[in-house]
Amino acid sequence: MADKSDKPTHDDSVNHTALTIARVRGIVARTVWVICLSLALILAAAAFSFALDANDENELVQLIRDLANAFDLTFFDLDKPVKEFAEPNSDVKNALFNYGICAVVYLILGRFLERLIRP
Repeated sequence: MADKSDKPTHDDSVNHTALTIARVRGIVARTVWVICLSLALILAAAAFSFALDANDENELVQLIRDLANAFDLTFFDLDKPVKEFAEPNSDVKNALFNYGICAVVYLILGRFLERLIRP
């Protein structure tokens, strides 16, 4: 005779569905966090490229600065910065301040969204 416990029940399928949803939410939460962390790192790298007076003609430096310009949320753009410093070294100060604040915003936003999505 077959044991009744061998047959799947409705509760088993509900538990399986709940576990699948929890796994998907965990993966999405980690993905959102990694994306926001990556954007913050790009902005930090761009800010340090200004601080270290990196070669403007280097393709990697140009790529990082272009990516930072694309993801600066337009509020922290170096053309119209939130805070604009005066000489001396205004380019370095503007980049460090504005890209730094934008990186912190991405980190806070990423952590908030990750906690919101995670089961």
